[in-house]
Amino acid sequence: MKYPGDLRAFLEAIRSLDNFFDRAVPVTIARAPGRLDVMGGIADYSGSLVLQRPIAEATFAALQLTDQPKIETISLRQEPGRQPRVFSTTLASLAPGGEPVTYADARQLFPKDSSDHWAAYVIGAGLVLMRERGIQFPSGMKILVGSSVPEGKGVASSAALEVASMQAIVSAFGISLDPKELALLCQKLENLVAGAPCGVMDQMTAALGRDGSLLALLCQPAELRPPVRVPSEIAFWGLDSGESHTVGGTDYESVRAGAFMGFRMIVGERDRWGGYLANVSVSEFELEYMLHLPEEMSGEEFLNRYGPTADTVTRVSPSRTYKVRRPTAHPVYEHHRVKAFRELLTDATNEERWTSLGELMYQSHASYSACGLGSPGTDLIVKLVRDEGPDQGLYGARVTGGGSGGTVAIVGRADAVSAIHRVRNRYRDATGYEPLVFSGTSNGAASFGSLQVNL
Repeated sequence: MKYPGDLRAFLEAIRSLDNFFDRAVPVTIARAPGRLDVMGGIADYSGSLVLQRPIAEATFAALQLTDQPKIETISLRQEPGRQPRVFSTTLASLAPGGEPVTYADARQLFPKDSSDHWAAYVIGAGLVLMRERGIQFPSGMKILVGSSVPEGKGVASSAALEVASMQAIVSAFGISLDPKELALLCQKLENLVAGAPCGVMDQMTAALGRDGSLLALLCQPAELRPPVRVPSEIAFWGLDSGESHTVGGTDYESVRAGAFMGFRMIVGERDRWGGYLANVSVSEFELEYMLHLPEEMSGEEFLNRYGPTADTVTRVSPSRTYKVRRPTAHPVYEHHRVKAFRELLTDATNEERWTSLGELMYQSHASYSACGLGSPGTDLIVKLVRDEGPDQGLYGARVTGGGSGGTVAIVGRADAVSAIHRVRNRYRDATGYEPLVFSGTSNGAASFGSLQVNL
């Protein structure tokens, strides 16, 4: 049988490993891509519309059923010559006495500072199915994962890993789970097992993204809108800054907490916005709320005056001081920008509209920086894109995901590849680091489904 190139490479990697899979037993394979955050980003946790592009780079998970009551996992390393990571646990350790362990106990099995933390995204998929769906696994399993989605670059490597792993598990065990529910369970995995306070856009894109389109998601909490087709004249790229990004980073958590603090101040005793900050209109925010919000506030003062926020993922610390006005403003304006971006893209037929797309991305980037989520590398890439400008076919750029490093998304004419190469080369000359370039696109896990292969 003929396979696509990335699947063929994964199969070759599987077959090169000795003594892991039983060659007489078939394996079930699933695939999930990373994503390029075109617009929306951190506003997802406040209910914004987001636009996400599934990238060509993807994670594969291969699962084989065994007669041993344990889960054995191997993660192939992206770096040539490095040994695979290995982790094993028993089904009984996940469900002693038949009852699944709590999420708090699960986090202790895969602590963030441990070299085994990666296994939380694989084995955690089984635990979430136990706790949320009452699944009892009748047999053990071996799971091998391999990925071309680079880690720490802000292109949702963790979402690709957990979606591919859960898709492989439900397929191998014949568990009925629609793609949207699978994505929501994977978000729960990341929040409660891996301990990263992410929204759901990454998992939804890894599960439901479509080749050649942007996934449109209203994060209230996860309402799919019709995908936005990318016109053939327009292209999106991602350039990696080389500055490591993590959604569990302090800056992201602080900005997220600040947004929920601001919303608590706005809401008071009456919530007219359905629990989502993004539903506050720009005009209403500017007229009634913005100037009444403090630039910053200590966690202790906030808790004494308002009590805890509505966020179930982050907590306000009494010992910290948080920016409030800027993190609160960001989702209000970003939701407006994303809606305008979608409308422009659906009819992006002339230079004026293309320039407007880019300006919305520049505004988004400036807002990230005002929240404290910029970085020298991402700011430099955005500046280099602006220097090339519309005359060279590049219209705009913005930092993606949780910010503070990671990847920059760029919009331009499809024929502006030379300009992208110049930006990459100028960044390399200035920093000594040559960025990865993300240019392709692919389907999500739901479109791939699963494949049963004999080794």
